[in-house]
Amino acid sequence: MKKIMDSLMIGSLLVLLAACGETVVTSGATNTEGGSKTLKLAHDLGEDHPVHLALTKFAKTVEESSEGQMKVEIFSNGVLGNEREMLEQIQGGGIDITKVSAASLESFASSYSIFSLPYVFDDEEHFFRSMESDAVSDLFASTEDEGFLGLTWYDSGSRNFYTADKPIMHPDDLKGLKIRVIDSRTQIEMVKTLGGAPTPMPYGEIYTALQSGVIDGAESNPTALTTGKHGEVAKAFSFDEHTRIPDIVVISSSAWNNLTETQQNILKEAAEESTEYQKEIWAEALEAAKKEAENLGVEFYYPEKGPFREAASPIYKEYRKDERLAALLDAFNEMR
Repeated sequence: MKKIMDSLMIGSLLVLLAACGETVVTSGATNTEGGSKTLKLAHDLGEDHPVHLALTKFAKTVEESSEGQMKVEIFSNGVLGNEREMLEQIQGGGIDITKVSAASLESFASSYSIFSLPYVFDDEEHFFRSMESDAVSDLFASTEDEGFLGLTWYDSGSRNFYTADKPIMHPDDLKGLKIRVIDSRTQIEMVKTLGGAPTPMPYGEIYTALQSGVIDGAESNPTALTTGKHGEVAKAFSFDEHTRIPDIVVISSSAWNNLTETQQNILKEAAEESTEYQKEIWAEALEAAKKEAENLGVEFYYPEKGPFREAASPIYKEYRKDERLAALLDAFNEMR
């Protein structure tokens, strides 16, 4: 009798919840209260970074477009982990959305290594056309079985070599130099192919490593000179523009599939709108960083890219063996 009464009580409770518009969530970190959804978004950048500002705009747009029925709660400054840890949480349902470098996605989905290949993009315009293509949209949608989907991308500028005092004007200038790289197989192979000695290490260790001589240089965009204060210990920055690795905003597959089609559209449109905003404020941040770096005594150099392209070309033979990468390379080449 007790079991029967318990079953009746549970059934009545479920009916009552349904009538009140409540939703029971069985997977992901999506919260539901009174029919509304709160998505947990985490990243490892500071709150003054253009990416955080763009994500803040994204969250605001989502709430406004859904009339308060969808909210995005942002956790910044790496409080929920580094990029790899956050991607693992995306797969495990601990968080719903994150922003990571495309290079960090390589070990989760090999097709993302396309962005770490040297000189895939001729310039900024070619990069923008490629990122707005169907080929990239298909890439974003291809990782559902890996536990995540791409929502949009953010500009992270070109990556360039910088050292304590030696400008890199030709690939020969890299010989014998220990260059810090992202812990990415493609990045490691790129620097090795160009003649340098790739040295993977966390971003937060670069300053001390440069200062102490553990590494001779690093590669990034000019904001590293200011936000990372690398301009205090690295005075020669060479715009060889070997890669343009975007940031990718990803959502967990389970969180995405728990949304209605209308909610998915709201999220997607808000994400794409935030990209246009991020591109604008990123360009402003780059110019400001260059001026600030010059005040620190950093000198900027502009080497000819031809010798770098030629030195990097052997790396493509191996990567073209992957049909998916070959298809992406062909698609990007058609947009030149």
